[in-house]
Amino acid sequence: MRILVTLLVLAVVGVGGWQLLPSQGDKNKSITVGTTDAVTSLDPAGAYDAGSWALFSNVFQSLLTFEPGGVQPVPDAAQSCAFKGSDLKTYRCTLRDGIVFPSGRVLTAEDVKYSFDRVKKINSDVGPASLFSTLGSVSADSATTVTFHLSSPDATFPFKVATGAGAIVDKDKYPADSLRTGSGADGTGPYRLTAYTKDQRAVLAPNTHYKGNLNGTGKPIELRYYADSQALDKAWQGKQIDVATRTLPPKVLSGLNPSDPNQRVTESDSAETRNLYLNTRAGSPLHDARVRQAMAWLVNREELAATVYEGTVDPLYSLIPTGLTGHTTSFFDTYPRQSTAKAKELLTEAGVTLPVRLTFGYGKGRGAGAEESAALKKQLEAGGLFKVDVKGYEWTDFQKRWAAGKMDAWAVGWVADYPDPDTFGSPLVGTGSTMSTGYTNKAVDTLIQASQQYADRSRVAQDFRDVQAHIATDVPLIPLWQRKEYVVSNEDVGGGQYLSDGTGVFRLWQLNWI
Repeated sequence: MRILVTLLVLAVVGVGGWQLLPSQGDKNKSITVGTTDAVTSLDPAGAYDAGSWALFSNVFQSLLTFEPGGVQPVPDAAQSCAFKGSDLKTYRCTLRDGIVFPSGRVLTAEDVKYSFDRVKKINSDVGPASLFSTLGSVSADSATTVTFHLSSPDATFPFKVATGAGAIVDKDKYPADSLRTGSGADGTGPYRLTAYTKDQRAVLAPNTHYKGNLNGTGKPIELRYYADSQALDKAWQGKQIDVATRTLPPKVLSGLNPSDPNQRVTESDSAETRNLYLNTRAGSPLHDARVRQAMAWLVNREELAATVYEGTVDPLYSLIPTGLTGHTTSFFDTYPRQSTAKAKELLTEAGVTLPVRLTFGYGKGRGAGAEESAALKKQLEAGGLFKVDVKGYEWTDFQKRWAAGKMDAWAVGWVADYPDPDTFGSPLVGTGSTMSTGYTNKAVDTLIQASQQYADRSRVAQDFRDVQAHIATDVPLIPLWQRKEYVVSNEDVGGGQYLSDGTGVFRLWQLNWI
């Protein structure tokens, strides 16, 4: 009887254990990832935002990429890349052999040249052309060798090549002078885009022909896009998704428990920042720097971080975030406390009519944008100095509006393109910046360009300290906060800690079933 009971117990345990282990079919099923990030365009020449680049880093290849935690780009579609000569004006890459597009055609140096040329030629208002301001021309020297000829020394050029702006497209599938339309994408990344519905989902299948920096591809992925944080949280709570990232509501993030056995929580530092951008153009109520300085005296970052974001972000007092070379506290040094009196003094000196009326825009569904805008409106209207008209816009419309200078102020998050302070330079405060504030300062442009001549990036610290001093005085933007990165997954999914690390790469291939 004892033997029989033992056998029965073992049989029951065996059956139970077998039922708890995932089947091979389960191992190969799609991992569903939810996000509030939106995709502006499936064409790399037409998008310069986190949601689009997250998709690009999986569907397309660039010549270079960043490994998890890496601060220097490494070869991806390239076999090797290097500057030629000591003047940092000639950069040459040799391609890997045997990389093929979905059509079966082999990727060549002509495709690389074509991809960079069209980004600059199309020059989309919401595209990444500004990243290649130092790129003079590209030549395909052979089928496997491509050379970039720069107009000025630029040690940061390899970093820019490694971003979504450097995504290589099939020259037979993408028009040379206009953006590709439709729901298709033809790249050579670790995934193939097999289905796409705007603002709803993107279905990714492992690319079995992939050749690059990765040893292999990951599990099938379905990206699901949600209109706002509440919708993402509802999907997470309803177990409709396996991974939630960017971004759950602040209240949910602040209550996450890493010891909860039913989920995996990753919290990490991030170089993502959020700024209040100001329209400096003639005709704008914020054209006078003294009016913008008055606004800087009224913004209370600590209050935003504590109340709107419930401690899930850190107050930021500089253009460059904590953790990157050149970070300072220039805005704290210049505007150490909130002061209605100081603000009023500046507005009186500027001779403007009070209250100063301005429009304030934000992207709908972008985290706590609505709550943040309401809090900033209250802060700016303190003392009756400003009258703020707040309005939210759909993401693509929002981008077009700030590019056209149709708002006086707008709040936008900025995900670092690469781990270097240069990504917070020209794109944000250089002449012709991506944020289209109309701001121009020759001294700032000169400092940014001077910083690009240093291959040793530790030598750029003083240049960027000087840049930030100018920005605190001219106030084309007001830094608000620096984000912490959160990824939440169910207990069956691993790899969430590698999904994002502030380098602009979204590593869906790192996710796996446990």
